[in-house]
Amino acid sequence: MQEKVVVLALYEALNARDVDTVHKILAGDLEWWFHGPPTHQFLMSLLTGASSDDYFRFEFDPLSVTTFGSIVIVEGCDNSRSTSWVHAWTVVDGIITQVREYLNTSLTVARLGNSTPSTPSDYNPSPSSSAAEVTTLHCPSVWESSSSNRVGKSVPGIVLAI
Repeated sequence: MQEKVVVLALYEALNARDVDTVHKILAGDLEWWFHGPPTHQFLMSLLTGASSDDYFRFEFDPLSVTTFGSIVIVEGCDNSRSTSWVHAWTVVDGIITQVREYLNTSLTVARLGNSTPSTPSDYNPSPSSSAAEVTTLHCPSVWESSSSNRVGKSVPGIVLAI
């Protein structure tokens, strides 16, 4: 759960425009992957200082947070609910080393592997699912975003290898 605390502290620092705390939480060589319209790179604008508070004030208010070991999936949307976002953060030793950012799309997290998977912190399997169903040829969905207006039209963006 330390990973979740680290990520939530990052959002707090971002929304407060606390640059020093942001720099302490993020790795200097943060790996970044973005899926969305180039004009919607809000997180990058905040982290790089590319836009000023006068011109641009996007708040990241998480609606849901789910953890899969070192990966923390956070979903939210803007106040008008016109822009939905999902961030997949990788936290290693209390430092965020990677982020995958998805805007205005639904996202599915699937699991690849043939062993019993560890479950996310808020995962509730359906009665018909079992660990025996997970094989190297089967990638079961373990999480799907819910705040996008594109639910059901998901981009399967993350596969967790077990």
